[in-house]
Amino acid sequence: MTVDVHSIKDRVAAQSETLHRLRAELGKVLVGQEHLVSRLLVALISDGHVLLEGVPGLAKTLAIKSLAATLETQFQRIQFTPDLLPADLLGTLIYNPQEARFETRQGPIFANFILADEINRAPAKVQSALLEAMQERQVSLGDTTYPLPNPFLVMATQNPIEQEGTYPLPEAQVDRFMLKVRVDYPQPAEERRIMDMALENGFGEVKAVTTTEQIFQMREVAAMIYVDENVREYIVNLIQATRNPARFHLEALEPLLEFGASPRATISLGLAARAYAFLTGRGFVTPQDVKDMALDVLRHRIILSYEAEAEQKDADDVLRTILDTVPVP
Repeated sequence: MTVDVHSIKDRVAAQSETLHRLRAELGKVLVGQEHLVSRLLVALISDGHVLLEGVPGLAKTLAIKSLAATLETQFQRIQFTPDLLPADLLGTLIYNPQEARFETRQGPIFANFILADEINRAPAKVQSALLEAMQERQVSLGDTTYPLPNPFLVMATQNPIEQEGTYPLPEAQVDRFMLKVRVDYPQPAEERRIMDMALENGFGEVKAVTTTEQIFQMREVAAMIYVDENVREYIVNLIQATRNPARFHLEALEPLLEFGASPRATISLGLAARAYAFLTGRGFVTPQDVKDMALDVLRHRIILSYEAEAEQKDADDVLRTILDTVPVP
């Protein structure tokens, strides 16, 4: 099959104005945080859910709200709390005595963009209710299944340092997030600019600059981006290295890994790398695109052993070793 990479690049370039408008609007309220912004756009383009993890005050919620504000779509923020019920999320059936029948009252999940704020504060029943919506893009109420709107993205936040009143996310649900992004502190110059903006003119107002149709157009073009056979094989090898490190001469990692990444991780890494190539204006995916997205796609999909914890190794440490060792095409 012959692929016209130059033609694809031209189509990618035609979408640059939409990306420029999105970035310009987000820049009114977000200083720095280039990594965070690019990962949110990757999630938007590749139609994947994203989990943001970071200490309070790093603009996680602001970033998601601002992205939703730039799009002409329906947005709902759901504050997850220990007393939240599945019906508070999905909706419920209400009896109408005048007509002697039950009527459906849809919950806030029926929106295009869902901000699940502090998602790890909700109990298991709520987490399970969210699971079907994230994976199947549908909700069951009574004996009826309702499709969710398109686009539909769940963008969640969680605080990694506060454990009181929190519930660990089930591995099955964590795997539904295409990306888990760790949000870091800003650089000193960026933090000074944040303070200056707060003390002087305040932050700008984000406006809707992108329609649903333009989102679909970006996704359509991103789906055309060429992924070479060698790059596809490289993605598979990275995933295989999390399951069978010895095959890639990584015997030292075997005691640290309890379970490797799932096939869903393979799919997500390919989609995320393609979306990242779209953001950089290219019509093809490079191995570096794969490496750039690997930590965000895989860090929540491998389970480490107690030995790794004893050695104070986290998922990023293991994944960096794999990325440094697996041959790059």
